[in-house]
Amino acid sequence: TAQPNAGAAPKTGRSKKTTEEPAARAPDVDSLGFQAMDRNVPGLSHVILQKLNMKSYEDYKSAMDGRKSGSDFGIRTYFDMFQKMEDTFKFCVECKKLPDALPDPKSLRRCKRCQNVYYCGVACQRANWPMHKKFCKKLKLVALDRLVEWLVFTGDIPFPTDTWTKPAWDVKGWEDWFSMQEQLEEKLGAIVAGRYMTLLWANAGKPRPEDTELRESIRRLVTDFHSRPLTIGLGLRLFGIDPLTRPLTVHVVGASHVETLNTRLTDYDELTRMFPGHQGMEMVMVGVDVVDGPIMRPPLTTLAPQGRVYLSSYKGLYHDFWESHVETKLAARPDLVVGFHPGFHACPDLLAGWLPTLLLLRDYRLPVLFTVYSEQELKASLQILVELETHIVGYASNPFASLRPEQVYSSPNKPPVYCSSHYIAVLGAEAVLGAEELEDDD
Repeated sequence: TAQPNAGAAPKTGRSKKTTEEPAARAPDVDSLGFQAMDRNVPGLSHVILQKLNMKSYEDYKSAMDGRKSGSDFGIRTYFDMFQKMEDTFKFCVECKKLPDALPDPKSLRRCKRCQNVYYCGVACQRANWPMHKKFCKKLKLVALDRLVEWLVFTGDIPFPTDTWTKPAWDVKGWEDWFSMQEQLEEKLGAIVAGRYMTLLWANAGKPRPEDTELRESIRRLVTDFHSRPLTIGLGLRLFGIDPLTRPLTVHVVGASHVETLNTRLTDYDELTRMFPGHQGMEMVMVGVDVVDGPIMRPPLTTLAPQGRVYLSSYKGLYHDFWESHVETKLAARPDLVVGFHPGFHACPDLLAGWLPTLLLLRDYRLPVLFTVYSEQELKASLQILVELETHIVGYASNPFASLRPEQVYSSPNKPPVYCSSHYIAVLGAEAVLGAEELEDDD
């Protein structure tokens, strides 16, 4: 319930400095996300705050930082929870009006095909159909997945997994990964028939889909859950870093509530199944928006425990963490640095906030893997890295990208994006790709 705007701009936390400080401090990305929503649908951010029983953006920020408990959201029943979430999607996708701006607030009607977008009347629906029909089928999956995602918080998703029966380098993508899961159909069936799935559709205010659709939704959400650890595993392989020969430390730079809200100590254990017999791995989440929770514990000063994945965190900027912890040996120097959707391409202020970190990563010649949402974001990010004279080792579609489609929250009739859809591998300075090559490279 703390993230009703799944797929929205406020979902993307970045490594940044706080807005209260002067000079080259990056803006608050969550607040930028709310501003972007209000540009598309004036007043939508207020609706979201209202449904979460919040008076201001500062309340929302407190919730994301872990300082506001779930009971503060004013949600008393399952029906209330799902209804409040759905209410934040209620605006006419054609004229952008919210219910309160209409003569009859109840006149909004949902598209029967996708169960996702709303219209204030037949005229707006007809006017919008030439655009909406391009995305209607995909938006149906988006609407389904954002409801079934609740089962991640109940613990039904992901299902238990087994040690990989193939070497990591032989697993080319999700098809190979699913093929290694024993009794897969039985596991999916148990979730579909489970108590929380029944509760969901008894309270969602929408018709329950066919079991086949629910199974596919669970599969997409399982890929969404495991995408981050498997992308880290991909980064280790790309840089030739072998977890079987020595303990490893991975820094997740720019970590936010996306990586740390409700994170459990076991959430990256798929790396142990990916690399059975590894010598120990520590994942250190570093970012100003790291949420207080089980992983809010200091980085290890010793080697990671053999055969285990250990999660720790640091709430602050990466270059400050480097100076206070890495240089003083309070934390290990990383074998790999990963940035999930850093977003430094989005605006000059965000790039300014990221610049000290990008230069540190470049000048210390650290192996770095960045992920992006789309090809457009990929090209913009590559251009910036080239201008910073960063050595780009390679970039490509991510075989472990999330298969869950995500819409632009307040402007849904656009191609959906996918978490970590592409990656960029960088190492040190002296870029090998010029700007001219990038323009012509597919």
